[in-house]
Amino acid sequence: MHEPPNYDSDTTPVRAGEELNLVWLEEHLRSRLPEECLPEPERTRAPIEVRQFPGGHSNLTYLIRFGSRELVLRRPPFGPVAPTAHDMPREFRVLSLVHPVFPLAPRPYFICEDPRILGAPFYLMERRRGIVVRRDVPAEIGEDLELRKRISETMIDALAALHAVDIQASGIERIGKPAGFVERQIRGWAERWERSRTTQLPEVSDLTQWLLQHMPESQGPTLVHNDFKLDNVMLAPADPSRAVAILDWEMCTVGDPLVDLGLLLCYWPQADDPEARKESISAVTTLPGWLGRKELVRRYASRTGRDVSAIHFYEAFALFKVAVVIQQIYFRYQLGQTHDARFADFGGRAIGLLRAAWDVAAK
Repeated sequence: MHEPPNYDSDTTPVRAGEELNLVWLEEHLRSRLPEECLPEPERTRAPIEVRQFPGGHSNLTYLIRFGSRELVLRRPPFGPVAPTAHDMPREFRVLSLVHPVFPLAPRPYFICEDPRILGAPFYLMERRRGIVVRRDVPAEIGEDLELRKRISETMIDALAALHAVDIQASGIERIGKPAGFVERQIRGWAERWERSRTTQLPEVSDLTQWLLQHMPESQGPTLVHNDFKLDNVMLAPADPSRAVAILDWEMCTVGDPLVDLGLLLCYWPQADDPEARKESISAVTTLPGWLGRKELVRRYASRTGRDVSAIHFYEAFALFKVAVVIQQIYFRYQLGQTHDARFADFGGRAIGLLRAAWDVAAK
């Protein structure tokens, strides 16, 4: 009897409404993928098989398999999306620059900008294998408190290495405009809220003004991942204290590096946080063993030598950004542009994170 493929546990069947046109995709890839991506005999003989990576709420990520050859496909969500968001060609270009100088970034292989194939531009990159910590602690980590501590340290060390990349020598400096970066970000996220709001919240205007009035002086631009968090870092299964990949480079740019640290803190709840903050993201770091946010900040300062005295600003800003992202998803759900049941309570989650941002600002 023919045995079914032994797919890894990190993929699932494709969600309803997010299926790909396999006829067009297969024809396109077989005729256009470079030899290093799809060598013989897989190119002509192996059937195409598709699974989906279930994590994430923004761009969609699929496992594409031709026999033993595996690739990862990234495309925007289905339905209307926010202007300038989900830019697959840009993400491909960014990875093309970053991968050679920062190996934790996966290698991109192929970009298709023709929307006739899948309804939107998409690209393929290499498959990295590892474990990702999301809402539950993986079995490879279990109750090992020392291992949780080492993973926490690995997160900071990877971020410090990212921020140490020479953006001039690598040509990465041209992917962003660091002058006025934080102010543009604040105003841009406030506009995104207005375009996607489903209720009146005067607190948003107040928080925006607070952020604009309390912007710290930038300490010099670096490569900024802009979505650096625990579930965007892949760990080695045999040694989870070692990172093997950093994922989701959609928002990568050049700017103030403390934006990355603030976002990591935003996504790193503690046991003494309000419930809205813990449940709106993932409560996994509230468990014993993980470093606290102050310890993360101290390690980053030690590794980089940067002044972190205004880190509360960056943490509040990050909470605001994540609240807007969640609100954008909820807005699409309310309009019926996505039917994913995970998004039904995102309106309340967005409000909870806005309140958490105010709590940080008030301190």
